[in-house]
Amino acid sequence: MTERQASARIDRGSVTWSRIRAERAALAADLAGLTEQQFATPSLCTGLTVREVLAHLTAAASLNPWQWLAGVIRCGFDFDKQVTMRLNEQLGATAAETLERFRGIVMSRTKPPLPTMAMLGETIVHGEDIRRPLDIRRTYPIETITQVARYYQGSDQVVLAKGRVRGLRLVANDGPFTTGSGPLVSGTTLALTMAMTGRRTYCDELQGGGVAVLRDRCAPA
Repeated sequence: MTERQASARIDRGSVTWSRIRAERAALAADLAGLTEQQFATPSLCTGLTVREVLAHLTAAASLNPWQWLAGVIRCGFDFDKQVTMRLNEQLGATAAETLERFRGIVMSRTKPPLPTMAMLGETIVHGEDIRRPLDIRRTYPIETITQVARYYQGSDQVVLAKGRVRGLRLVANDGPFTTGSGPLVSGTTLALTMAMTGRRTYCDELQGGGVAVLRDRCAPA
């Protein structure tokens, strides 16, 4: 790798972290003032409440690779068990404490052994898992959501996405994102991103001959 390439990679990484911090801050602001009952609302993540998904985001930003590996070993390489264990560590006694712990990681650059882009993707996707059931809407910077869409269209890491859209042509109607070939699926970049990551409810916002195929590939939500 040349010095120029290394510098460009650092610059891209800094931009991504800046976007992660911005999305975390926006989510914390959106959740300020919610009641305990609202935090108990079922999220788009099956079996998890809004509060639990928020704790999961906090946990992901609190684990370095060695801590993550230690937890995996402790859980007998059961990754779902590790996620639940770490989530419970960050719940706190009340919803207000859960939110305060999340505020504490807004500026964090700590992460498990995942690409930085995966952290941005998790922040946005889980942010929507929280916002949508609460009828909270966020207008994302198009550069940010396009970056996330481009990451997911080529990755099955953490969440199946690349395989879910195989054989389909995705075209955003609000930005430059486009990928694939085959039956058309069009809509906002956010709706495409959420559908790529398995959130079936967002398929209702998409159009084209490939929507039914994509809907069938999504988990019920």
